[in-house]
Amino acid sequence: MKFVHMADLHLDTPFTSLNEVEGLGEKRRLEQRKVVKEIVEYIQKEDIPYFFIAGDLYEEGYARESTISYINGLFQTIPNTKIYITPGNHDPYLKNSFYQTYPWSPNVHIFTEKLEKIEEPECSIYGFGFNDFYRFQNPISELKLEHPEKINICITHGSLEGGTEDRQYNPMTKGELKRIGFDYVALGHIHKTNYGEEENQTIFYPGSTIALGFDELGEHGILVGDITKTKKQIQFIRMDPKQYVELPIDISKDTSKEEVIEHIQSVSLEPQNLYKIVLVGTRNFEINTLELLKQIEVENIIKIKNKTKIQYNLETLQTENTLKGIFVRKVLEQKANYSEEYMQNVIEIGLDALTGRKE
Repeated sequence: MKFVHMADLHLDTPFTSLNEVEGLGEKRRLEQRKVVKEIVEYIQKEDIPYFFIAGDLYEEGYARESTISYINGLFQTIPNTKIYITPGNHDPYLKNSFYQTYPWSPNVHIFTEKLEKIEEPECSIYGFGFNDFYRFQNPISELKLEHPEKINICITHGSLEGGTEDRQYNPMTKGELKRIGFDYVALGHIHKTNYGEEENQTIFYPGSTIALGFDELGEHGILVGDITKTKKQIQFIRMDPKQYVELPIDISKDTSKEEVIEHIQSVSLEPQNLYKIVLVGTRNFEINTLELLKQIEVENIIKIKNKTKIQYNLETLQTENTLKGIFVRKVLEQKANYSEEYMQNVIEIGLDALTGRKE
């Protein structure tokens, strides 16, 4: 059986991290719509019979009916493809959610919080999702497959063997999923793909369909599967032409804010990507990253992070009759009680604060 597996698109998310650049958030939301269109066109071209959407299709509280109408219209163009959606923690199956109130295309099936099994000629599909923004337990721990001879699919949204915080997001373990015997587990919630992590893999996160911020570096897209009971062919297809990129730049040799600006603007960047410049090294002048960002004439640099350290002449500073001088003298009086590294960190943080460093 052939299928496409996607998750975590978060349609109409506000993209607050992009708001520093006027219009960029709205542009990114248009790119979300475009990627759904491209996925549907791929399904149509390849004649794929199943489309699994494993949660967080849209952003509850921000999603507009016009957006839902748009994607539903796309779903109507592939009437022979069966579309299975499991609600996630960002688009739960709430009483007034679009999952309950919108007239979806007949080829769309939306799971609820209750475990449901749907029999298809070539497979059994199990699914369940969120009916609130949290889900502390899942209903599959005692599940036994009714037709183990068929291809058995599970579609849900949740955390897999996560930490304490993740236990509120439909926690599961690899052990229980493998014990049940699913041939493919289509998950959502983790925004990084785990494709190719292990041999004979059956549990998959496709990752977020397009990157949502600088905590989601690398390529983003969908998984395409062609599986039988004895063979699996899974392929990752990149759908997002953009990548969020963190780029470190050492400014130790720059002697002024103007040289830093020239240094940043001289770096070769890929025009389609979005960049966070991370300043590293040492400096002996004040840096205001917000002011730097305003003065840099490179549109796809949208953030600057300052991780440099200031070079101080402590012998000179401690003789000054200033707040900095008083601070350095007081700290150095305690140097016998602490390690050199600790003292350096204290001086760095304190003088940095007195200098008025901003990020």
